Order: sequence, then structure tokens, then C-alpha cells
Amino acid sequence: MVTPQTTWESQSKLSRHRSDKCDLGQFAFSWNKLIRHVGIISFVVVLAPAAWVAFRTWPRQLPIRVGGYPSVELVNGGLRFPFPTKTLLAEVGNFDNELSAYLWFDYLRSRPPVRETEALLTASEKSGSPPYRIYLVLPNDAIEAIPFLADLKAKGFVTESILAFSTSTSVQYDRSQTSVFIAAYNRPVHRNLEEISAQQLVPSVARFLIFKSRTDPRVRSGAEEEVLNREQATQLAADIMAVAKFYDLPLDAFLGIGAMENNYMSILGDLEHSVWKRKPAKDDIILKRRRHRVLVSDYSIGVWQLTRETLRYVHNLYLHDKRDYSQLPQRLRPPKGLESDLTDSHILTTYAGLLLRDLLDRFDGDVEKAVGAYNGGPRSPNLQYAAGVQMVAEYARNILERVAANNGQAIARTALPVLKGR
Repeated sequence: MVTPQTTWESQSKLSRHRSDKCDLGQFAFSWNKLIRHVGIISFVVVLAPAAWVAFRTWPRQLPIRVGGYPSVELVNGGLRFPFPTKTLLAEVGNFDNELSAYLWFDYLRSRPPVRETEALLTASEKSGSPPYRIYLVLPNDAIEAIPFLADLKAKGFVTESILAFSTSTSVQYDRSQTSVFIAAYNRPVHRNLEEISAQQLVPSVARFLIFKSRTDPRVRSGAEEEVLNREQATQLAADIMAVAKFYDLPLDAFLGIGAMENNYMSILGDLEHSVWKRKPAKDDIILKRRRHRVLVSDYSIGVWQLTRETLRYVHNLYLHDKRDYSQLPQRLRPPKGLESDLTDSHILTTYAGLLLRDLLDRFDGDVEKAVGAYNGGPRSPNLQYAAGVQMVAEYARNILERVAANNGQAIARTALPVLKGR
């Protein structure tokens, strides 16, 4: 017989038994969940770095664009290596102003290594300002083209070159542009150099000075690296204009002397030159002594290559000159005392101008003899030197007059056909 107490105890045991099952089940569930979490964490810690390494090192295609390589052809029993193009060009110059571009183009096409090669001067509109490029048309053969460009670079005629593939139509357009530039810089003008204002001339003269300094043989050979920068050239151009006006000098001849002497660079010259004198001056460099005579160093100084003896002579001219030097800018007025190793290009420009004026007066305005005497002395004017100065003077006059005739407008904007990008 089952009593109520027995029933309650039985229910109590059953309840505890169910409760034990429930606790064991919850424990088993929590343990399985922990194992899963630990497994996920282990995957992240162990496998994720491996996956990242695999992603970074897995081989894949790279989007690299490679230009055309020359192929090999057998022509007349010899090998030829043409590039995959109709016409092969080499870009050998890039300029941001037209005058500098034309000066370098005209210079480059006249050099012996380039005379047999067609040179092109082009302009293309980009960001509102046409950049100017110089190209050489090359034979489409790597064996000829690449050594030719390397030789030009070794001789200092180009600083870098970039091969460019083109078409006959594009090259024909470049030729038409080149013809327009050549015609524009050789056309007749109706205003002489003497009629052009200094304000209009200074920028063009400055570019001419930079061009001459960069084409100096010492610069091209790498023996000299200090060429005129824009600021120096602009200041020197202003000095030349002011001195030429003050002494009433022919500007083209004055520019020609500066180019012939030192290409407007402040470098010592004629270091071995010396002269015999009866008595040395206080600052002379004595090389040798003989009875009643001394041999002194007489090297040349600065932009205008004035020798130490010439500098002494022209300074004495200045001390006795009656001109009103207050009309010159302060920087161009020489001091009362002479500095034998003068490096101030402003004062040297004034001395050079005064020397040329003195020689012109001595030879009754004969420019050829005066210029020859600048180099050879009044007793034996160097007429070969004078001929060289005249060539530079005529070239400078030609360029400067034509730039002025265009009223500051670029030929690329006024005379070329509609520009189109390359």
C-alpha cells in the first residue's frame, strides 16, 4: 500500500533525478560550445596568417605595358633591327619657351653629327601653354639609331633622348610646323635692333645669354658645370643694355664680344699668359726677374675676359673720364680703387664697355678694327677674332629683331596651323 509520504519521497527522488539530468545536459552543451569557440579561435590564430601569406605571395598577372622591341631582318646579306613603327623619332629637347627652343634647334641642326639627320621643331598645346619639342628623324634600325644617340649625348649635344614611334602623316605635320618656325625666324623685319626698347629686349637677350653659356664647349665636355641661370642672365642682360646705351656702343658687337670671349660665364682664362714689364705694380704676380725687367702673370678675368694689365689700363681711363656716371645704375659704377682680381660682373661689364668705346674712338668708329683690337691690342687688331664676333653679332641681331617683330607673341600661336596634340 502506498502512503502519501511514500508518494512524496518518490516524487522528490524523481525530481532530483530529472534535475541531475538537466544539469548534466546543460554542462554538456556548454562544453561543446566552448570546444567550437576554441576551434574557431584556433583557426583564426593559426590559419588566418597562413591565408594572408598565401594571398600576398600567390602568383598573379601584373599589368605591365612593354614597348615594342626591334625585330631581326636579313637585308642584303646584313642584319637589320627595325622597330615596329613606320617612322622612328628621337625626342632630344623639351622647352617651355619658344626662343630657347628655336635657338637650340637651330644650333643642333648645324652641328656636324646632326647635319645629315632631319631635325624637327614642334609645338603642341598642353594646359594652355604650348611646350616645344625637338625631334630627330632616325633610320628605323636599332643598330644605327641607338649608337648615334649615345654619341650625341657623349659629345654634349643632347642631355637625354627618348625614342618615339610615329607615322608618316604625323611626321609630315611636324615638318610643316618646322618650316613655319624657320620662315618666321628668317623673315624680313621693319624695325632695327637700335629701335627696340630695352624693356622689350631684356628677356630675349637673357635667353640668348643662357643659350650661349649652355653651348660652351667646356660645358658640353663636362669640364665646367656652372652655366648662367635665369636670374643671372636677366641681370647681365640689363647691365649690357645699360652700358651699351651709356657709352653709345653697337649692341650686337658688344654681345658678340661677350660670346667670343667667355660665353658670358665668369671663368678665369689664359692662365699661362704673361707679360714683361719694367717695373712691377704693387699687386702683380711676379713669375721671373731679369735685369731691369720682370715677367708678371696676365691671366684673363670674368665674363669679358679682361686681362689684369687691361683692367689696370681701363680703370685709369675711368678715373679720367668726364662722363656723368650718375646716369648708370649704382651697381655699374666702378669704385675709385682698383681690384686686380675683380669678379663683380656688373663692374666688369662697365669696364668692357668703356674699353670698347675707347677703341672705337681710337679707330674713328671702325667697328671691325675696334673689335679686333679688343682681343689683339691696338697695334695688331685680331681681324680673325673680329670676324667671329661679327658672325655672333649678326646672328644675335637677326634673332632679337624677329622676336621683337612678333610683339612678344609666340610663333606657335600666330603662324602655325591649328595645333594638335601628339
